[in-house]
Amino acid sequence: MQSLAKAIAAGLFAVVLASGAASKPLISAEAWNAYKENFLDTSGRIIDTGNGNISHSEGQGYGLLLAYYADSPPDFEQIWSFTRTELLVRDDGLAVWRWDPSKRPHVTDINNATDGDILIAYALALAGARWNRDDYTAAASRIATALASKAVVAHGERLLLLPAVTGFAAADRPDGPVINPSYYIFEAFPLLAQLAPQADWTKLSGDGLALVEKMQFGPRQLPTDWVSLAGEMRPADGFPGEYGYNALRIPLYLARAGNPAPALVQRLRKQTTGPEDSLQLMTFDDAGPGTLLTDPGYRFINHLVACVAEAKPIPEDLRQFRPTLYYPSTLHLLGLAYAAEKHPGCL
Repeated sequence: MQSLAKAIAAGLFAVVLASGAASKPLISAEAWNAYKENFLDTSGRIIDTGNGNISHSEGQGYGLLLAYYADSPPDFEQIWSFTRTELLVRDDGLAVWRWDPSKRPHVTDINNATDGDILIAYALALAGARWNRDDYTAAASRIATALASKAVVAHGERLLLLPAVTGFAAADRPDGPVINPSYYIFEAFPLLAQLAPQADWTKLSGDGLALVEKMQFGPRQLPTDWVSLAGEMRPADGFPGEYGYNALRIPLYLARAGNPAPALVQRLRKQTTGPEDSLQLMTFDDAGPGTLLTDPGYRFINHLVACVAEAKPIPEDLRQFRPTLYYPSTLHLLGLAYAAEKHPGCL
């Protein structure tokens, strides 16, 4: 097993080295300390301050990734310790998605969330390669292997990424399979291919991108958070039909993956830029503005897209990190780290 981990690590290091990922800290000590003070518990738990102070696999994955970009191995290990002991309690190698400090037991839903698992595996793979930690690499490989087995499924000629092991497949619901387009973290797929080569991650990525490009619902031609692929593609039953808090991450993820669909990214930016520099959410059947989001972390996304595509500098007030709530603050730091690494002229 150790020799396998070393072989995987060698492949990972080549991918990480070629990408130039985090060859130096991409998040300043000041910004990272501010993030930790607001959202990192001493136990290693990332706290979702906008959602009843719960924790979830997504947050732990984001926390690991940000600690890596801040070049902070001690903080990374602290977050990983909580994740490993409190969330990786399923029998298939994936993490439970929700941990609630107000409940006993703290885990109230044993289902996984595939984006959280991807983020955790991705961060472990990066850290294992950069910091020469075979244990991180081995853990990343176990999670990626479980994802390949449980969450990557064939549907017709396409490969799909199920949002969770339970509840979204064709056998689970009349409008299944259902996918969440924001769960496709495209930048992670090349490393997952090194970790779990039994799945065709390249095809999964290409099929996922093609699906998102075709998600043009409502007058503004936007994807929704949850999409049914049973028959004609449409917003999934039982979920708000909106470009909401999930979908708003799509242009950020595409930008971070090297902007593989520039026309799509530009369309999303133009259709979701609201008045007074806000980011607007949209409902499926409404051409007018939905909820307007003015938090810096949300506003940063469309400005990052504009800078990548058109070399428009990001406004001065968004270049500095000032934490607000967990989710927009996390997206803000992810965007700042990407700009620092790949587009320093934006800052």
